Amino acid sequence: MDVQTCTRRDWLRIAGAGAASLALPDSLLAGPGGNGEPPNIVLILADDLGYGDPRCYNAESKIPTPNIDRLAGEGVRFTDAHSPSAVCTPTRYGILTGQYCWRTRLKQGVLWTGYAPALIEPDRTTVAALLQTRGYHTGCVGKWHLGFNWASKTGAPVSAQDHDHVDFSKPVTRGPNAVGFDYSCIIPASLDMPPYCWIENGRCVEPPTVMDPGSKRVWAGGGGFWREGLRSPSFRFNEVLPTIADRACSYVDRRGADGKPFFLYVPFASPHTPWVPNEAHRGKSGAGAYGDFVHETDWAVGRLLSTLERQGLRNNTLVILTSDNGAHWPASQIERHGHRANGACRGQKADIWEGGHRVPFIARWPGHVQPESRCDETICQTDLIATCAGVAGVRLPGDAGEDSYDIMPYMLGRKPARPIREATVHHSLNGMFAIRQGKWKLILGRGSGGFTKPKKVKPSEGEPTGQLYDLVEDLGETRNVWQDQPDVVRRLTTLLERYQRTGRSAPQSG
Repeated sequence: MDVQTCTRRDWLRIAGAGAASLALPDSLLAGPGGNGEPPNIVLILADDLGYGDPRCYNAESKIPTPNIDRLAGEGVRFTDAHSPSAVCTPTRYGILTGQYCWRTRLKQGVLWTGYAPALIEPDRTTVAALLQTRGYHTGCVGKWHLGFNWASKTGAPVSAQDHDHVDFSKPVTRGPNAVGFDYSCIIPASLDMPPYCWIENGRCVEPPTVMDPGSKRVWAGGGGFWREGLRSPSFRFNEVLPTIADRACSYVDRRGADGKPFFLYVPFASPHTPWVPNEAHRGKSGAGAYGDFVHETDWAVGRLLSTLERQGLRNNTLVILTSDNGAHWPASQIERHGHRANGACRGQKADIWEGGHRVPFIARWPGHVQPESRCDETICQTDLIATCAGVAGVRLPGDAGEDSYDIMPYMLGRKPARPIREATVHHSLNGMFAIRQGKWKLILGRGSGGFTKPKKVKPSEGEPTGQLYDLVEDLGETRNVWQDQPDVVRRLTTLLERYQRTGRSAPQSG
């Protein structure tokens, strides 16, 4: 029996046995310091950083990324890591909850405004809430984009079209602090979505009272695009990334003095539009304003790593760096700059093709993760909650992390007899599904499902209704073998339907 043919019952039995045999010993949970405490965990989530942007992934990248490269040299670099969605909101939901976002009310797209109501359900276990039960202090600094409930002046529902209803003097509800974070300092959504303001522990630091006219995208001259909407008087787009770095470093400084284990989630708002690199980073890349903004993002990573070292926390901290989806980098930009932000992958952000969801993923944990190592196994960012549960030595509730697997064995350089993940589901901007198992990737539909044209193709009679690619032989997804492999199409379609019907893809813990 191999992974291609095993039944669901077989897989659950194998996975359960594997989890037991690969359980982390107490000495690992205590960390190199031997102080009996689980390690600190820092998750750095870049926004629209492509697979081909860091030089540790693409030697021909036109963007210097010395800090990300150093992190990779001190840890493990995953080459087949994926965001659960090709766009940001659903990926962020999946990272924090371990559940594919298409199981929620958000079946496609993103939350298109910072006024959107909370997406994370009130009874949903998040990685932050789970780690709190193990004694962790938890912090979130950066871009939220998972909605929360604004206070209303009139009692009428708040919407982006009628922001006059919002009472910015009152705290928001069901934000980061309601889902497991002890401390939060965030912007509501993407850096190009209003309202443009900072919210610290549920309260606006400065109410947005200025109507900003917005800015149009001009690809040739840079990416200074943002939408019209309310802005706090002192809010400056180019100051957001440095402020995130400052607040994240301050959090680490406080926790270093406290001595309590912590989980810090740092969702950058960069290099997502608007591309607003500060003077020190302009002209540092060969990829225009975008490349310079990636360079500044790398600088922010370096600041956080330096703070961990200064506080003596480097050896007992698991650092993970990844991106919420692929880069927004169309063919015109590749031609203009000669830079492949998504590497050899087809497509870009929002697409169902690999460029939409194959992302950098680096993990460093000195004394446990082998430096300069590489893992080619398939993983997904929904795996965070199960992995953190294993690292911290806390049981994941049976009704949590439905699509999360503990990938720590891969981080430690172990090679289980069978892949840890049975299969991985991908989801595009417009809701197109794909499922990956082994070398095969099945897409239920034709076209990109996202930004790249054609977005959707209606097949003619006799043509394949979907796409099937052998990613070992064809990473660029250029040869659709749907009609040549009917058994693979049938098997993967059945597996995806089972995942959709049963409400989970990972073995149930507990």
